Amino acid sequence: MIGWLKPAAVAAPLPVAEVDPTYRRLRRRVFAGIFIGYAGYYLVRNNLALAIPDILREHPQYNKAALGSALTGLSIAYGLSKFLMGSVSDRSNPRYFMPLGLLLSSAIMAAFGLIPALYGSLLAIAAIQVLNGWVQGMGWPPCGKTMVHWFSTRERGLTVSVWNTAHNIGGALVASLAFVGVLLFHDWRAKFYFNAFIAAAVALGVYFLLQDTPQSRGLPPVEQYRNDYPPGYSEAHERTLGFREILFGCVLRNRYLWAIAVANAFCYFVRYGVENWIPTYLETAKGFSFKESSIGWSLYEWAAIPGTIACGWISDKWFRGKRAPATMLFMALTLAAVVVYWLNGKGPLWIDYAALVAIGFLIYGPIMLIGLQSLDLVPKKAAGTAAGFTGFFGYVFGSAISGTGVGWIADHWGWGGVFTTMVGCCVLTIFFSALTLGHQAQSASRLPQGSAAAL
Repeated sequence: MIGWLKPAAVAAPLPVAEVDPTYRRLRRRVFAGIFIGYAGYYLVRNNLALAIPDILREHPQYNKAALGSALTGLSIAYGLSKFLMGSVSDRSNPRYFMPLGLLLSSAIMAAFGLIPALYGSLLAIAAIQVLNGWVQGMGWPPCGKTMVHWFSTRERGLTVSVWNTAHNIGGALVASLAFVGVLLFHDWRAKFYFNAFIAAAVALGVYFLLQDTPQSRGLPPVEQYRNDYPPGYSEAHERTLGFREILFGCVLRNRYLWAIAVANAFCYFVRYGVENWIPTYLETAKGFSFKESSIGWSLYEWAAIPGTIACGWISDKWFRGKRAPATMLFMALTLAAVVVYWLNGKGPLWIDYAALVAIGFLIYGPIMLIGLQSLDLVPKKAAGTAAGFTGFFGYVFGSAISGTGVGWIADHWGWGGVFTTMVGCCVLTIFFSALTLGHQAQSASRLPQGSAAAL
């Protein structure tokens, strides 16, 4: 591993009086870093989905399925990278790892918008998307690693649900900023390079916000600070694990992790089957403008913010740390909203907007809970790999298929076939989530109540 990417060394312990104020300050900083940073990743991820109608107009020899294949390439590369980069992230310093990936992604998207030859052939489009998907895989794992090191089990439900809204903010802003870029530069290619310039600036800010582990700043482990210990916790949980130990000891033998990984695949098909095709569906099937489809995209993403937080709160309060029941509830409601979006057909735009708001409000909660549950299921030194494993299934078998798959189904069976498939995926997400009903996040105190530091 490159030397400067390695985890920071353990620092000398701070005086007891300095521990609480330092912890409070640094927790705010690292949370801001992973929140802003992950939103930044989304500014340069799904730009192609916004530009498909423009590319189809400029290159009528292309079709939806062919351009969907490029989205599939991005998703496969991202899924593979998220899994492999998870293991690298578990043994890296997130302060360097996360902004590096964002800078690389920004450079790729800027080049795609500024160099016409890169979208002059389907092969070039696919290659650029695959490359971007690979570096995008450097975003989630350092966030997961940061959260399990700086926030304890009892507070992780709220922490992860609030953090998870970062990609909704980024996902909403990608369309809004692309629209501003097109207005400023009078060029549809600004959907790529304008967003890329902003994302690069975000990457620089993330570098100054993030930190490695609390121990690298002379602080005790978060379990000790919060007096909140997972079952079987010992000093061994602070040891950096080897790749084989993480993969075979913590991940591949965990049946719950396999179940939520498969559920994640079907859930991601619904998420990206709706999101990536909002512009194409609303503009080509219903005749709306780019401005109107951009509003729909943004509404879908903004609605996810309260929905994700509500889902995390419900899993903690209603279901007492059980993630599966909340996932199943929200997916059942998502199914209903997808049916409304489908049956509106040639109906008024406001019904499409209402359906997109409902789907956005509901679909991201289960995605967040699956990611959270993967962190609950393994020791914190394996968090990046576990999250990468479920993400691998989500993107390679869910998002990737929704790229080529939705385009192919739309070309051969129309949008009715697409919506029928998404309804089936909602049902299968509920089924595989039900297989984890026996799991519940657990933690315990070791000191008298009230002796641990509080937020």
